[in-house]
Formats: sequence, C-alpha cells, structure tokens
Amino acid sequence: MDFLISPAAAQAAQQPSPWSPLIMLAIFFAVFFFLVIRPQMKRAKEHRNMVSALSKGDEVITSGGIAGRIDDVSDAFITVEISDGVRVKVQRAAVTVVLPKGTLKSA
Repeated sequence: MDFLISPAAAQAAQQPSPWSPLIMLAIFFAVFFFLVIRPQMKRAKEHRNMVSALSKGDEVITSGGIAGRIDDVSDAFITVEISDGVRVKVQRAAVTVVLPKGTLKSA
C-alpha cells in the first residue's frame, strides 16, 4: 500500500481540530432554527393575533370544521351560530380561519 500514501505523508497527518464538531453542531442548529423553529413561531404569532382580534359578526371556521358567525365573545370562549337558532360554544383558540364577510351566505 506504499504506492497510495507515502509513509512520510502518513506520519505528518495531524489530528482534527477540536472545534470542528462544535462548528458543525452550530451550523446544524442554525439550519434547524431557520427551517423549522422560526416559521412555526411566526405562524403561532399570527394565530394569536387573529384570535385576539375576533369580534361579534366575524365568520369563522373552527379546527373541527364548523363554519359559522360569531354571536358572542368572552375571554376564553366564543359562541358560534352555525344555523338559525343553533349556537355552539367553542374555545377561542379553536378558530383556524376568519372568512371574509358574506362568505357563508354564498355557500
């Protein structure tokens, strides 16, 4: 095997830097942060803002797929009217989408 690597070059090989694993770990964390954590934090912030801005008369869709118009708003719950005289109480955080006004009439 002397024809592939000369014995002098093999003896002169140095140990890898102790910083290289730490640099790779930092790069991995940075990529993970920008591709996974940061977008999730942005979506959560947008959802918090949307839920805090809910008001009576907004047309919404809940996480369970119920579409209706908000009839009453309290701190933790909202009452959604899904049909004439049919009201359902759901948590504010269960609202996933606020629809444009008049969407339920056209459906």
